[in-house]
Order: sequence, then structure tokens, then C-alpha cells
Amino acid sequence: MPVFDVPPATGSRLRATNVRLAPLPHFAGPRQFYPMLPAMLQRLRAWVRQCDVVHLRVPSPAAIFAFRFARAQRKPVFLLVVGDYEALLPYLPYRGIKRSLFGAYVAFEEWALRHMATRVLTFANGAALREKHERQGASVVETTTTTLSLQDIGTRADTCAAAPVRLLTVSRIDPRKGLRALPGAVAALVAQGHDVTLDLVGPTIGQIGEAERDAIAAEAKRLGVEGRFALRGAIPLDELMPLYRKYDAFILPTQPGEGIPRVLMEAMAAGLPVITTGVSGIGSLIRHEDNGLVMADSSAAAVAAAVHRLIGDAALRRRVIEGGYQTARAHTLERQAAAMMRVVSDRLHLPLNVVAQVA
Repeated sequence: MPVFDVPPATGSRLRATNVRLAPLPHFAGPRQFYPMLPAMLQRLRAWVRQCDVVHLRVPSPAAIFAFRFARAQRKPVFLLVVGDYEALLPYLPYRGIKRSLFGAYVAFEEWALRHMATRVLTFANGAALREKHERQGASVVETTTTTLSLQDIGTRADTCAAAPVRLLTVSRIDPRKGLRALPGAVAALVAQGHDVTLDLVGPTIGQIGEAERDAIAAEAKRLGVEGRFALRGAIPLDELMPLYRKYDAFILPTQPGEGIPRVLMEAMAAGLPVITTGVSGIGSLIRHEDNGLVMADSSAAAVAAAVHRLIGDAALRRRVIEGGYQTARAHTLERQAAAMMRVVSDRLHLPLNVVAQVA
């Protein structure tokens, strides 16, 4: 994985005792990766040589090269597909030559992913990604990535008991996430008489993320809700999990192009009623009015309408909170990792020692 030369002020440090980091030079995306390709190839070749099994989290510009080295060295490989560049392309604000170049990169990445997925064991994060790659001829096992353990799951039964109603969004800041709708949603709710605030937590991704952050802040100021809308930046995961419990509802108005965002599971585990769009793999996790509210689109009006309904309907709120707890319990890190490793052991004919019984 790519590692910062100088550790940033925020982030989550590696603490697992059975993990050794094999760092690559830092890259935010293909624009930084390909100029360093000769050095990357040397490191990837050396890394693959040390492995018994190679696992690739895709899409990533490094994946096809590691895949080729693994196949040349006859090392077993399995993939985890967590995103869809092709689906998100229409939502990126690139124009002219930038759009053409990124479109060409997406076409190459789609070919590379199809080339890999049709040849090795492949997992996909959510039903939408599974179905896409099955249509392309791959045999795919659906999974749900998560960071949760049982001790992370809360107990509160209800929220929205006091003013202001505190809304939370946790997301990396880039145009794919539909975050520009959030200031408008806050303004609409205030106009309806609701005392609400919204905190947006998450890092910017490159220059496009910084531009998106600035545009969101400008929209909040234009609408006169900058006092109710805070951009809080990135927060380490070990600080983020307790933070969820201080809020009343979670909103993610995301666009197509991803699997199942892990923040949805984190919010449900913390007892937050979830409001999101039913795009990509989210529809296989969130069931409308059971463990969340699913919006038809990611507009400010749709977000405001969902929050308005949630604030006014205590029975609905308590139902989706309890449904969220049930979903989180069924998808803990221990359960998901054990299930994935059972498939890896069976499909790749690899004996794996079972060190603990998963409850």
C-alpha cells in the first residue's frame, strides 16, 4: 500500500501484530502512480516474491502489475472489488483533455479488472459490483467490508430527543459523494422550522477534493447556514467511532461508483438512523424503513424530506435504529473475515489454521 513520507496529523496507525507493512511510495491516484512506475515495479516484484498468496484490493493502478508478477511466479491470487470507476465517471467535473485522459484510464482499469476477475477468485463489496462482474464472465462471491467488532455496537434506542438535532456525514470529500446537497438540505430544514446542525467529517482527495470542499463551504455561506454547517476534516478511526454516538442521524447522499461504504455500518453500530441513496451496493445493505431510509436521489430536497420525516416519526426512527443494530451484528469484522477466509481456503485449496471460534 502507498504510505505517506511524512505521517499526516490525522489517520489510523497500523496496530495489528500479525501484519507487516510493505510500503509503496505515496500516490493519491494514477496521475502520481505512473510517473513512478519503474520504482513501483521493482517493489511490487520483490513483494510478490515474498508472498504465498496475493490479495489485491481493486480498483487500483498498482493491481494489474502485481497480478502479472503473481501469475508469472505461479502464486495464488484473489481480488476484493470495492469500487466502480466506470459508474462514477459521469459524476466527475473533469472537462476537456482531463476528462479524455481520465476516461482513457478508466477504460484501461476496466479492462484490467475484467482480465483479473475472470481468471482468479474474486470477492465484490455488495450486490451491484457482484452482478456487474458476473455479467462480464467472472465467478464472484459477494461480501461486505467492515471495520466493526461486537464491542463497537451501541445500545441507545432513540435519538433526536433534544435541540439542536445533530446531523452527521462521514465521507471523503470529492464530487462522487453528492456532498454539495448538504448545505441546501440544512437551509431547507431551517426554513421548515427545524433546529438542526450538520457536521461533515472526512479528508479531501487531491486537488479535486479541495475544490469540492471550497465549493461546499461557499454554498453554506451563500445560503446563510455557515453557522450550522461545519467541515471538520479527517478524524482517526479510533476517535471517530465514539464521535458517532454524539449525533442524531447520519446522511450519505452518495452517487454511483462504489460498493458498500463502511461508514454506513459504523453509523448503524452507533445507533444512528441512516439516510442514504440506494446506488451501487448500498441497496443490498440498506432496506428502506427497516434499517435506514433510502432516497430516490441525492438532491437537497430529498435529504431535507428524509430528515424531516425522521425527526417527526419516533416509531420509524426507533425501528431503523434497531434494524441497524441487527445489520451491524450480522456483519462484524470477525464474521466477515472468517467467511472470506473459508472461501479462500476452499477455492484456492489452501490449508488455513483456525485460531479462534467466531461467535
